[in-house]
Amino acid sequence: MPMPTPHRRRKRASSTTPEMPGPRRIAIYTRRSTDDEHQPFSIDAQLTALHSYIRSQPGWALVAEYTDDASGASTDRPDLQRALRAAKTGRYDVLLVYRVARFSRRLSDLLDLLHDIDEAGVAFCSATEPFDTSTPIGRMLIQLLGVFAEFERETIIDRTINGMTAKARKGKWASGTRPYGYLVDRDTYKLLPNPDEAPILRDIFAMYTKQRLGTRAIAAELNRRGIPNRTGAPWSGYTVARILDNPAYTGDIVFRDVHDPLVDRDTFATARDLAGARADAHHRRAASPADYNLTGLITCPDCGCKYIGTAATGRSRQYRYYTCFSRNRYGSAGCTGVRLNADATDQAVLQALADFYGRADLLIERIVAAARREHHDANTGRLAELDAVTAMISKTEATIERYHAAFENGTMDDATAGPRLKDLRGRLAQLRARRDDLADTTAGEPPQPQPAVIEQVRAHLLHLVAAGTSAERKRAIEALVAEIRINQKGEVIPVFRIPTNSTGAVMDDDAGSRNGEDGVRCSSSRWART
Repeated sequence: MPMPTPHRRRKRASSTTPEMPGPRRIAIYTRRSTDDEHQPFSIDAQLTALHSYIRSQPGWALVAEYTDDASGASTDRPDLQRALRAAKTGRYDVLLVYRVARFSRRLSDLLDLLHDIDEAGVAFCSATEPFDTSTPIGRMLIQLLGVFAEFERETIIDRTINGMTAKARKGKWASGTRPYGYLVDRDTYKLLPNPDEAPILRDIFAMYTKQRLGTRAIAAELNRRGIPNRTGAPWSGYTVARILDNPAYTGDIVFRDVHDPLVDRDTFATARDLAGARADAHHRRAASPADYNLTGLITCPDCGCKYIGTAATGRSRQYRYYTCFSRNRYGSAGCTGVRLNADATDQAVLQALADFYGRADLLIERIVAAARREHHDANTGRLAELDAVTAMISKTEATIERYHAAFENGTMDDATAGPRLKDLRGRLAQLRARRDDLADTTAGEPPQPQPAVIEQVRAHLLHLVAAGTSAERKRAIEALVAEIRINQKGEVIPVFRIPTNSTGAVMDDDAGSRNGEDGVRCSSSRWART
């Protein structure tokens, strides 16, 4: 197995100021604020300003853009992490932001991010706050800016909380979705009974406290009557439970008696007591995700939702099932997908795994061929683009050479050649960066499964079928089952993975979709369908 190439730290950028010599590859990072519609630095405004700033800097060329729609209080942002990974692999020289607050509002996070960027040899620049991260005074300035960014965030939080508290004290609805059964008065911002929904709301409490129906039964009854919920969707037990637990229906928000109640406090208290008692009973018989090996792997053929583990208690025992998430939440109004006996399905899938690996050597060649076809098909468009980009690089390099030749032989002056050469070098930097990206994504072949590895897996699976613990079986299924489909005949079709000596896996999608393949197709119609 080849040893990994050691990572070499790139040479540290010396400056981000306009005086930096030579072409520089620029990546820009933008972040959408939660109140961008009221701010002058929305995504579009940030991009416009950043593009203009790049054009004003000699030798700067834009090679990548990263944008997140998330809070600046956390670094767990997808594109921010992509930008950091790209910095470590040398994809760009300068990371440019509109202002430091767009990058991070927490000083500790900001310093950590700048340390990571600096370690990668990448400079950091703000288009509206000039500083140089390679100098001590520049580092001090950015720390001060980080302090102000964090202070601004805390100030926004304090103002928001104080504003919401003041509204609640006056009986005003502070923000968010209105409770079902109420309207929000546009002038006073107070909650007023909705003449269409308020009677239904009271009926929900009556069904729960007087008729003693459960939340799912109430949802089913409302759906049977054709009554939509606040969003127009079918009712679910979860939605009903949230209504029963909302103190706003007694006239309280944070302070008491601030708007007209739809139910009295005694009824609300009774509902809460019943919910607590039922929750205790439900907790005792609740389905633990750890007890269901196939949760999240089975796809409902009717609605496309995933199956989850559910439990039902009979007269003498508890029954385990896999049920479509939509059917479990909304009842038959959400989906009518079949329910599967969990014990039978778990055993059948595990046995199918063992049977499949029992003669997997006959399928390895076909699976590898299928994986190679998939790899080639996925890269066809990228390979065509790579060829086109490579051709454009050659053409651009030739054009630059012609301009140099014209300048050297005196047929073109510096005023004419200089600006054009600047544009061409910037374009060349962009093309080379794109070529490198395409080359990385199209390189390599799918890994091949090894017979020795397959035999080890087969022996382990046979042991699990005979005497494996629940935890061991779950780990095996998570590692070797990609997904499970249910066809129109009610047959359960597992799609298996074939492990390799690398960290990847070849997915046996092809084997699971052919008729007559024992150990791959297993039927639920006889043993697991209810």
